[in-house]
Amino acid sequence: MVQNAVRGAGGEEPSWQAAAVSGFWRQVVEQLSTALMVVDPAGRILAVNPAAERLLGRAAAAMRGKDAHELLHRDTDGGALLREQCPLLHALAESAAARGEGDNYLHGDGRLVTISWSASPLTIGGSCTGMAVLFTDITSDRGAGRERAAYTSALEDLTERLTLVAEITDVLGQTLETDEALARLGRLLVPRLADWAAVDLRTGSGQVHRVAVTGPVGRHTGLEGGLERLPEMGEADRSPLAQVLNGGDPVLENERDQAETAAPPVSPLAAVHSEFLRTVHATSAITVPLGSKRQITGALTLVRTDPAHPFDTEDLAVVSDIGRRVGLVIDNARRFGRQRAVAEAMQRNLLAPLPRPGRLRLAARYQPAPAGSQVGGDWYDAFELKDGTLTLVIGDVVGHDLTAAAGMAQLHGILRALAWDHIGPPGAVVDRLDDAMPAITTVPMATLVLARVEGPPQAGPWTLRWTSAGHPPPLLLTSEGHAQYLEAGQGLVLGAPIGTGEGRPNATQPLPPGSTLLLYTDGLIEIPGSDLGTGLDRLRRHALTLARAPLDVLCDQLLARMPPGNTDDVALLALRLPTP
Repeated sequence: MVQNAVRGAGGEEPSWQAAAVSGFWRQVVEQLSTALMVVDPAGRILAVNPAAERLLGRAAAAMRGKDAHELLHRDTDGGALLREQCPLLHALAESAAARGEGDNYLHGDGRLVTISWSASPLTIGGSCTGMAVLFTDITSDRGAGRERAAYTSALEDLTERLTLVAEITDVLGQTLETDEALARLGRLLVPRLADWAAVDLRTGSGQVHRVAVTGPVGRHTGLEGGLERLPEMGEADRSPLAQVLNGGDPVLENERDQAETAAPPVSPLAAVHSEFLRTVHATSAITVPLGSKRQITGALTLVRTDPAHPFDTEDLAVVSDIGRRVGLVIDNARRFGRQRAVAEAMQRNLLAPLPRPGRLRLAARYQPAPAGSQVGGDWYDAFELKDGTLTLVIGDVVGHDLTAAAGMAQLHGILRALAWDHIGPPGAVVDRLDDAMPAITTVPMATLVLARVEGPPQAGPWTLRWTSAGHPPPLLLTSEGHAQYLEAGQGLVLGAPIGTGEGRPNATQPLPPGSTLLLYTDGLIEIPGSDLGTGLDRLRRHALTLARAPLDVLCDQLLARMPPGNTDDVALLALRLPTP
């Protein structure tokens, strides 16, 4: 049977095969009265259905894994044929559909069966993963043209549906954003399976929102409704949408069904649905739940407008399967969104307000990762020590989830406590943090820069003393138009294996009057498809053009000028020294 098909040469099960093993497709294949054989790209038999076993007089187990040409294909005298003469192998090599009539297959009892066959490639992502072959015995009747055409159409339709379900599963699994998932769903369903598609989602307030309508020319926002209250459970509302959302079975409607239920709608929800069907001139419609009966996320409605091609019960089974898969994707996206919102709120609330140390000025920004990415562990801090020295911190905890955000909070508090009354160099503080981290935090690894701005807070001059635990170097901008990355003071990341036992390196740098110091996380310089050097050069150029701009403007513009494609969050801390 198809559910027992062998895996591909690499050991991975093709996506179309994963779709085929679902209960619905198993029933379709097993009950198909036409013989069906599936072969892999090398022509080996992966599966046959019961009709093929009967026609060939061979058990599925005896055929599985065998070369179809060598096992079955014969000339008119029963002799073996050269592989070059086999049209099925030619079609397989070209990944092209093909048909044949009058070929001879060897029956299990030794006699020849003259067959008519039709083959269609099974593809996913543009790559051929095998071939489905429908064949029928024409030994006694070579004139069954219409029957053969029906078999061919059935094969093509079956292959298309298998591919569609597989594509939906694959494409929707690539996003954790509900809006993007629905946009992709509409593009997959229209026009391949339907002329129109509408999605209604339930909200936490017990209401339903028509969030997406896709038609022949794409998304149609004019047909998307507002919030409509979900009707109470019961049979008073006979509209398909209300039935499905209240836990009922999927609904298939044709023009006659719609005429019989043309009574005035009994709820705002039913009115929205009825008006939608009338507006798009529906002649056939399917409404199925998104998700399972235990957790109905919403409903999917598909519409056809051609009376010659209405939906049938097989379409209903396919769309129901799609609805279950889409509901799971949307539920996952919502859970991800809630977790991301919690992490982002926690991260923002834990970033302490900036001090105002004398004539020194500070500005900072935290920009979460773009929608569709997880919040990371980027953070900044600025505080005055017990002796009044200004301390600056920029850091990044490894990971991109709620755990990383919690780890950032742990390091934030511990580092402040360790640095508060410590008068030694920054490297000694970070050494103590590194030593304590595995014992009192959940952070596996992190990078940071810890810097002291030494000098009288009112008059200066000021010197920067810092150490870096594997973090991108600070950038110093002077009022004369020079930019310098401070690459000294580099040590191992926090959490790395202990080295020689020597203390972390420290570095010092005079800070000229009117200069600006930038501390940042790697999200500001690492862009997918671009190397780190390119990102550092880009930041230097942009920062130089903004060196004399107000500090808040400089920070805002650096974030605004980031190229598209960034998938990480960004923390930025800027220090501006006064002019004489």
